[in-house]
Amino acid sequence: MICFAAFTPHTPLLLPTIGRDALEHMKATKGAMDRLAEDLYLAMPDTVIVLSSHSVQFEKAFSLNLHDEYAADMSEFGDLTVHRTFKPDLGFIDALQRAVRRQGIPLALNSSGRLDHGTSVPLLTLAERIGRVRIVPVSYSGLGPKEHFAFGRALKEVIMHSPRRIALVASGDLSHCLTSDAPSGYRREGAVFDELARQAVEGVSSAKLLSASSELIAAASECAYRPLLMLFGALDHMNVRPEILSYEAPFGVGYMVAEFHLS
Repeated sequence: MICFAAFTPHTPLLLPTIGRDALEHMKATKGAMDRLAEDLYLAMPDTVIVLSSHSVQFEKAFSLNLHDEYAADMSEFGDLTVHRTFKPDLGFIDALQRAVRRQGIPLALNSSGRLDHGTSVPLLTLAERIGRVRIVPVSYSGLGPKEHFAFGRALKEVIMHSPRRIALVASGDLSHCLTSDAPSGYRREGAVFDELARQAVEGVSSAKLLSASSELIAAASECAYRPLLMLFGALDHMNVRPEILSYEAPFGVGYMVAEFHLS
């Protein structure tokens, strides 16, 4: 069963050892992540599935990372002090790969002991108080929006047949072009995309996401669209109450934290 569902940013600035003074400009985001961490702890998950946009990606297939142990660290950002290991949920990974292949959804397995920051940041910030939780790292593909929604629906079927308590976290930052000093410079499509994403989350509206033009998505310079589609597929036809806990863009990048309360 799904016991928790959320959408989070994955900027390493959320970690105090990296963010430092920058966290003063991200108080809303940090506060929202702290609340999510408390809610995740209370949900008592056995497994956390992370839908990431920075793991191994294939143009024509979704990707599952299968390894005997994963390391979450921030060494690529110059921080050697943060380190935690996680074990995979082997049974769930096997069930998922069988299910999606039965439905004709292309899937590839990769094996990396080191987690990408799109997976690591949510785990390090949200699961700090949770002990022996197992994880399932999933990466999106170069396939189209409808395929990502379909993958999410297949994921939901496996979750609903699992006896384990499963938390689902979609990881992504919104537009990277909201201001002139943003990582991708300024483009007006950035704010348009962020507003579309916010409206889609408020209404749990897959239709709104699926109706977005490919030109808008490309121009917005984002890494949240496909993880959101996968999340919405997994929540399809479920009774959920969305809550946007925070949205801010202190560095020209949109950070949204949202929780989907399950009835």
